Amino acid sequence: MLKRAASATLALVILAAIPASADKLKGNTTLKDSQPTGVKDKEHKHQVYDLFFDASGKSYTCRTNSDKSMNATEFVVGTSLKYEIDGNKTKLETPVGKKVECKIVRVEMTPVSPR
Repeated sequence: MLKRAASATLALVILAAIPASADKLKGNTTLKDSQPTGVKDKEHKHQVYDLFFDASGKSYTCRTNSDKSMNATEFVVGTSLKYEIDGNKTKLETPVGKKVECKIVRVEMTPVSPR
């Protein structure tokens, strides 16, 4: 009886963990565009940027946080990036190790090209 209960508990733990890990996406992509957005003022300490990239068949728009700075010259359009998407939180890293965290604000299905 105890062995059966332990097996059932283990199965529930595994099933609960699967959806949590399914939301995380990791991979490599190319930065399609970077645009300043919003206005830097007393309330917003740093310039906010929208970063655009494709991942897993979707196009993402990711907005940086106004509480943290981002050096736009370190995120050059057309260069490769490592990405990690966890829900709407995203981490991007350049090949030289420059990192930025941003929040997904838009997702679009990548158009399928006709054959």
